[in-house]
Amino acid sequence: MIERTIKNRIKSSFFKDKAIIIYGARQVGKTTLVNDLIADEPETSAYLNCDEPDIRESLSNVTSTKLKEIFGSKKIIFIDEAQRVKNIGLTLKIIVDTFKDLQVVATGSSALELSNSIMEPLTGRAFEYHLYPFSVEELSAKYSDLEFKRILENRMIYGNYPDIINYPDEAEKRLGMIANNYLYKDLLQYQNIKKSDVLEKLVRALALQIGSEVSFNELAAMLGVAKQTIEHYAKLLEQSFVIFRLTPFSRNLRSELTKKCKIYFYDTGIRNSLIKNFNPLDFRTDSGALWENYIISERIKKNSNSDKNLNIYFWRTLQRHEIDYIEEKNGVISGFEMKYSKNNFKIPAPFTQSYPGSPVKLVNKDNFRDFVTD
Repeated sequence: MIERTIKNRIKSSFFKDKAIIIYGARQVGKTTLVNDLIADEPETSAYLNCDEPDIRESLSNVTSTKLKEIFGSKKIIFIDEAQRVKNIGLTLKIIVDTFKDLQVVATGSSALELSNSIMEPLTGRAFEYHLYPFSVEELSAKYSDLEFKRILENRMIYGNYPDIINYPDEAEKRLGMIANNYLYKDLLQYQNIKKSDVLEKLVRALALQIGSEVSFNELAAMLGVAKQTIEHYAKLLEQSFVIFRLTPFSRNLRSELTKKCKIYFYDTGIRNSLIKNFNPLDFRTDSGALWENYIISERIKKNSNSDKNLNIYFWRTLQRHEIDYIEEKNGVISGFEMKYSKNNFKIPAPFTQSYPGSPVKLVNKDNFRDFVTD
């Protein structure tokens, strides 16, 4: 079993008068993580699966007296797929406020409905964690440095979902199942989206534009819908942990881009499944963009798993000087350029002049491990 990096952080938050909420896309391993946590405290833990109708009903609009009957003498309560429970936020609030010697952990397949239904009741009463597909850091427990370099191309193409790691011979089939059966499920179920064909076309269009600036106006014109619809759907896809965006970094130069954003996928295997392209890197026209997406998403996982809160951007000027990825915290700026095979590159002079003392590093296939695990 590959242990998840956030497990110890979650355990360190036990019994501090807070609920613990674990968000994540479907199929990233939330239930497996919960079972792993239960295995550490089997006698004092209880597992409530809200996929089961009677469990959902028992936790909906419930009193503290009823909750005490449900929990019995257990000290750690795991509520899986908590977004299925009506008024789950109020239930969790009652648990936190009433049962001071009890720890409740709730998981949700999407930030959408769960966050909407719990954030107000649980204000100041919850620690939140995000679970992603496996990270390079987590896979290091399974693969040595040499082994991972050998499978790096496969990870870029097929991604890091647990099902794909565990069943590599069925990678394309299982990615198709995830993309077709789970990717939009929360959006369609909780947001009452009526134009599901537009949503699917948008996701595929975004998959073809990774590494490039995205214009919502152009996407709206291409798909024949309003710009506001595109922006709304893109925001929902972010909340569902399908995609994330980088906004442009700008402080000094008038020529720096300030409007368009870049869209990436948390998992490149899902992205490749959407465009039905599992070709090796030598036979792809998007290998550079694929490397950029893979490494930036791995960096985001690493920072999130390590509880590092950073502002992230890309940088580009109207003269097409660019740096793929920028991190900023407390005024300190660091830049990173993603090149799969190159061993050197030239830092754009406008960036050096505008942000003196800000380092820019190359991240390639030979040194990427330090960038995503250090």
